[in-house]
Amino acid sequence: MNWNEINDIEGIDRLKSRSYEVPCLLFKHSTRCEISAIAKYRLESDWSFAPQTLEACFLDLIRHRDVSNFVADTFQVHHESPQVLLIVNGECIYDASHLDIRADEIAEALGTAAA
Repeated sequence: MNWNEINDIEGIDRLKSRSYEVPCLLFKHSTRCEISAIAKYRLESDWSFAPQTLEACFLDLIRHRDVSNFVADTFQVHHESPQVLLIVNGECIYDASHLDIRADEIAEALGTAAA
């Protein structure tokens, strides 16, 4: 699994634009949280998406809290940590947090979006 790191607000703008070409998953990770580490490990272990099917993006929200706040405002989601957002055509079509972050649920949401 190859993470594309997001470090600034421009990165979120690029992610949003890129989501018109390929769906993008944004993982908001807290490096101080055990649950976040578990969610990240589970997601990486179960990841079976081809890069042309789903692009994986990573945000360290401890180091980049301003970017995390921008994400909440831009995609109209309540801030959680850890959290994943599935972005398709510039819109968040699915989000999950904590131990609800699961690759099979992401795949299901992705399939629904493609239908």
